[in-house]
Amino acid sequence: MSLRPTVDFLLHDWLKVDSLQSRERFADHSRETFDAVLDTCERIAREKYAPFNRLVDTQEPHFDGERVILPQATHDAYKAYAESGMLSAAQDYAIGGMQLPYTVEAAANAFFAMASVSIGSGMLTSGNANLLMVHGTDLQKQVFAANEFSGRFSGTMCLSEPQAGSSLSDITTRATPDGADFESEALGARYRLKGNKMWISSGEHELSENIIHLVLAKIPDANGQLVPGVKGISLFIVPKKLVGTDGHLTGDRNDVALAGLNHKCGWRGTTNTLLNFGEGKYPVRGESGAVGYLVGKPGEGLRCMFHMMNEARIGVGMAATMLGMAGYYASLDYAKNRPQGRPTGAGGKDASQAQVRIIEHADIKRMLLAQKAYSEGALALALYCARLVDEQHTGTADNADVARLLLEVLTPIVKSFPSEWCLEANSLAIQIHGGYGYTRDFPVEQYWRDNRLNMIHEGTHGIQAMDLLGRKVLMENGRGLQLLAERILATAAQAEASWGPEAAALRDALKQVAQATQQAWAGAEPAQALANAVPYLQAFGHMVIAWIWLDVASSLGDDNSPAAQGRRAACRYFYRYELPKIGAWLNVVSSRDPTCADLAEEAF
Repeated sequence: MSLRPTVDFLLHDWLKVDSLQSRERFADHSRETFDAVLDTCERIAREKYAPFNRLVDTQEPHFDGERVILPQATHDAYKAYAESGMLSAAQDYAIGGMQLPYTVEAAANAFFAMASVSIGSGMLTSGNANLLMVHGTDLQKQVFAANEFSGRFSGTMCLSEPQAGSSLSDITTRATPDGADFESEALGARYRLKGNKMWISSGEHELSENIIHLVLAKIPDANGQLVPGVKGISLFIVPKKLVGTDGHLTGDRNDVALAGLNHKCGWRGTTNTLLNFGEGKYPVRGESGAVGYLVGKPGEGLRCMFHMMNEARIGVGMAATMLGMAGYYASLDYAKNRPQGRPTGAGGKDASQAQVRIIEHADIKRMLLAQKAYSEGALALALYCARLVDEQHTGTADNADVARLLLEVLTPIVKSFPSEWCLEANSLAIQIHGGYGYTRDFPVEQYWRDNRLNMIHEGTHGIQAMDLLGRKVLMENGRGLQLLAERILATAAQAEASWGPEAAALRDALKQVAQATQQAWAGAEPAQALANAVPYLQAFGHMVIAWIWLDVASSLGDDNSPAAQGRRAACRYFYRYELPKIGAWLNVVSSRDPTCADLAEEAF
């Protein structure tokens, strides 16, 4: 099956993305230019990515003592992606961009994620450059961001440390002012960084001329002590190779060294590294310490980095979604062609009868519908959030502010729901294949392995849950949640005539979530309220996907094509099989059930 009809439907029939052409920034675009971008990306993904998905899984990156070796297919894919212009797709014409709506950019990148998420595209590089376009100096934009947009340089984000994991307040990488006098002073206040960073995707490779690391570190106080907590964190540009103010490499290697490659259960084609900053392996001007340039103001590093982290979270959600979709398509094709068993009922045990294809069994249809409901629902949500990004950047002041708050609330969902439930879709794809599903003769086991990482990537499930219940639904006196509620109720009202039971169920789900939110915090300490944050996240995500599916189903009108019938069935499935689960999840949230939090360590 082809992804393109689904993308076209969601973009044009549901989200009405063509309406963005009326805005000044997108005035040069049309349905034809949008389609041309999708055509190009679909072709590159088909030719340069999909045929090599298994190869990059089996031929993992390795270090020869001097450099990291990747298959030639990865080099070819990176080159094709960079030459397509997608790294700067949403940027201004003035810096070589296409001024493409982010909604279209996100849809176009979906083809690469489905073809081979392990080869990857430019998520971190474009996110790195986008951060610098907002928080960097003019020269930092010109020297670093512009070269990342062209594909000449690539980018990373360096947050976690071996001893701290996701607890950024506990990072110990330090940055001390560097008084040395050489040309790159103009690139920003210069520091020397020393420390270790872990789980750095694309942290070392030869795909690009240079790698631009964005590194979180702490500047010591007057007594040489690190400021505790996240308020002491600053952000630095630390290039692998030093760069002059003209953008050319100076010939000096920065003091950034590969300490090791992490060998993962999935995403094996992407290098994942432990990096040592300032250990003295590559001294700069005879001194140890990696040269870094301050981005923004001291102590505001985490605020700056969240620009990239939020973008990356949407990207991880899209990657998880497309892995779910890839498994769905693979298991659907298998179910249509695999004969096994006979119909239940009269004559079903007659071995003289011909076997039926397994898609004719009700339980196989259940598993296929579940995959479709999870994956296509998640794709619709991801594109909806991308449309909010466009609204935030190009809408009226009031609409932009609404889009900002809706994105705040939905970002934990667009990252977490696909990471959990499209992983479940991949598990169901394996189940449909039976014994063949866990062999390497079929791709579905790799899709599961690749997807298992996404519940951890860019903030674990638990972190997303605490962010949602502990901050996002409370911020600005709950206004973001109220704005989301208004949109959910509007969809329910619109769907009432054709989808009465589903509209009622959606309103009830919203009521349950609102009550649980209030009860979780009523007179509670944060530890009590957040003890069951993950069940809250699961219930909230199911409510959001139910809303998205009802909105999609309502947009079908009188369309009775097979595709429309499938979407209606997926909507019904989600309301009848999935949405009822939220009651159990929210019960433990509302009651602040202490079963998990209060259990003594010895009891395990």
